[in-house]
Formats: sequence, structure tokens, C-alpha cells
Amino acid sequence: MNPELFLAFVLVAAALACTPGVDWAYSITAGLGQRSFVPAVAGLCGGYVLHTALLVAGLAAVLTGMPGVLGWLTLVGAGYLMWLGISTLRSWRVASFSTADAVGRPGATRLRTFLQGMGTSGINPKGLLFYIALIPQFVSADASLPVPVQSGLLGMTFVALAGLVYTAVALLSRTLLQSRPGAARAVTLASGIIMVLLGTVLLGEQLVPLVAGRA
Repeated sequence: MNPELFLAFVLVAAALACTPGVDWAYSITAGLGQRSFVPAVAGLCGGYVLHTALLVAGLAAVLTGMPGVLGWLTLVGAGYLMWLGISTLRSWRVASFSTADAVGRPGATRLRTFLQGMGTSGINPKGLLFYIALIPQFVSADASLPVPVQSGLLGMTFVALAGLVYTAVALLSRTLLQSRPGAARAVTLASGIIMVLLGTVLLGEQLVPLVAGRA
């Protein structure tokens, strides 16, 4: 691969991974009431692995050329984010980062936490569009590696960077808030609001043009 293009991609991808959003909100709140936040971070990364596989297979470009399918995916993603945000808001009053409080809480298994994380990043069509818009700019037709291989390597590089950033966010949050239940509740409340707002924006992006077109 072209070394300059790869370095430029790493810088851009790291900056995007460090931008707060729904992934940050989930990586912070999903570890509440559990011993480990690893399943949450692994799930978020799993969603981006799915996007990478779609890009390499060429399905991402196909979906982009089918606005109807992408629109339905957006509606599903918006609904999922809103449901996840509402679920988070319902538990904010009892939120705690204390691992001692996690013992005996069967409400969220590691598998469920992983699948919710994968859904958070995997169902969001904006993540898919991010891959389509960003990665091709850093693929070189003159490189010795085939274009699908370059796309896969760039996609997995973003997965690795995102995993590091989300782990740092979750670990730092738990360390700082473990002895501060009031702060933990505030973070949980804010994270739930962020998820609901992002879901509402995604929903509005699809429904507003539809309503305007019928008016």
C-alpha cells in the first residue's frame, strides 16, 4: 500500500474515532452494572467489521445505489437507537460504575451487551456511508495489493483504532466515576439523551423529505 496514503488514513480515522457520538455513549453506559465493558467495545467493533466485509464484497456500493433499501435501513437504525436510548434513560437513576454492584445482576448478559453494541454501530447506515465515502479516497490503483485487500486492511485499521479509543473512554470513565454515583447517573442520563436525539435526527432525515414530497 502507499505509505503516505495509509498514514493519512490513520490520522483521519483516529480523529473520527475520537469524535464523541453514539459509540462513545454506548461504550460508557453499557458497562454499567457489569464486571467488564469488553463485550460492549467488542460489539461496537464487530459492527464495523461487518461494514468492512460489506465494503470488500462490494455490497456497500450496491446499497448506496438503492436509496429505498438504504432508507429502510436508516429507519431501522433510528428506531434501534431510540429504543436503546430510552432503555438507558429508564435505568439512569440506579446507574453505578461500581463493579461490586454488578454481582448478581442478570439483566444484561455479555452476549446481549455484545449484540447491542454490534447493532449500535452495524445497523447505523451512517457508518456504512462513512466507509463508502472515506476508504476509497485512500485506496491506490497502482499499489501491489488488490483494491479489495486494501479496502479490507483500511477498514480493519479503523476497527483497531476505534477499539483502542472506545476502550480508553470506557476505562477512563469507570475509573473517574466509580466512587461518584451522582456523576455516573448524570453520564447515563446524558448518554441516553444523545442516543434518543441521534435516533430522532436519523428518523427526521427520512420522514421530512417524504412528508414534504406529499405536500
